[in-house]
Amino acid sequence: MRALVYGVARPAGCIEPEPRDPHEQYLASQPFGLHDIPEPTLRHGWILTRPLLAGICGSDSKVMLGDLSEGDIDNPMAAFSSLPYVPGHEVVAEVLELAPGASGVEPGQRVVLNPWLSCLPRGVSPLCPACRSGDLSLCHSFASGDIGPGVHIGVTADAPGGFAELMAAHCSMLIPVPDSIPAELAVLADPFSVSLHAVTRHPPPDAGTVIVYGAGALGLTTVAALRALYPTTRVAVVARFAAQKAMALGLGAETVFEPEPADALVEQLAAWSGSTLRQAFAGLPMAHPGAVDVVYDTVAKPGTLEVGIRLLASRGTLVVTGVHTPGRYEWTPIYFKELRVVGSNAFGMETVEGVRQHALNHYLDLVTAGRVDLSGLLTHRFALSDWWPAMLALSDQATGGAIKVAFDPTLT
Repeated sequence: MRALVYGVARPAGCIEPEPRDPHEQYLASQPFGLHDIPEPTLRHGWILTRPLLAGICGSDSKVMLGDLSEGDIDNPMAAFSSLPYVPGHEVVAEVLELAPGASGVEPGQRVVLNPWLSCLPRGVSPLCPACRSGDLSLCHSFASGDIGPGVHIGVTADAPGGFAELMAAHCSMLIPVPDSIPAELAVLADPFSVSLHAVTRHPPPDAGTVIVYGAGALGLTTVAALRALYPTTRVAVVARFAAQKAMALGLGAETVFEPEPADALVEQLAAWSGSTLRQAFAGLPMAHPGAVDVVYDTVAKPGTLEVGIRLLASRGTLVVTGVHTPGRYEWTPIYFKELRVVGSNAFGMETVEGVRQHALNHYLDLVTAGRVDLSGLLTHRFALSDWWPAMLALSDQATGGAIKVAFDPTLT
């Protein structure tokens, strides 16, 4: 089958454009490209599927385009991946074949992927405490069992992801998609679920004031989750590109600000929120008293983290869902204002409005009920063979208006 593989040199004779900028030069240097590889072998309890759409996650694009190559790269997550691998964990697929021991879906049915390679898919028994509690993204077994190291499908050699013509997954990892939901919306279940987890685990207060920093897929789905579940919340978004700004407003943000220059951003957000700014000898001012209850930072660069903590109210919360290499920033406001800085790692079983079920099911239910509509968020789709222009669409979002980009492995 054809698949995009990371970790081995591209086949000889591949024709690719001449790199025009540093992002393209980095992409050209990466061991990533289209290969013919063996079809998946089905383990007991696993299911063979045909990916219909596979979204390019921010973590995928940052690896390919060099956004994670700067600063301190002593990343402990390297212990939970193995090369070579087929990326792609934001997947809507069609069921083809069930191995012995598999159940829950039928051939021909469409499903979304719960990508976590937790205890059950790995054959680990008894389940670890995190899996027993439904915190699948905190599983203790990401380097145990009969699958090599990897937190989810698409980052391990033993479980190829959705950037391929075929993909296998354990039956517990596949959730049926209602016929009424098109693939273009189903493929957004993963990023929405990441945001749902962040928002419901760290919700705003009644009639609270929040900032969503970043307006890619995570930022925009955070806005959608807030509007659906906490409609009295005031929401400001920090967005870099025109298409992101328009989408944020369409999803219910009260206002949108540009990220640069940082001093103007801080002043504008302070005025919007009703905060009082205090200027020191140098650097950005700090809000004191602040009026922002929660900042959901989907970028997580040092500069964005610093803006967030300077604007938060005392005992406010900075929720970090973005991924970036670390770097220095002025963090005095954390202790001075007694802030909570919390990470938010993907999703698992979530309780929403008194109902406890998998986050992906919550998304499908909210879409079916008409409470969440992410139409237009998927802006581009590409064949596997068009991996170069797919990545360039993400590297030049200002020109092309890309927000969520996906591979369609059914295209030739």
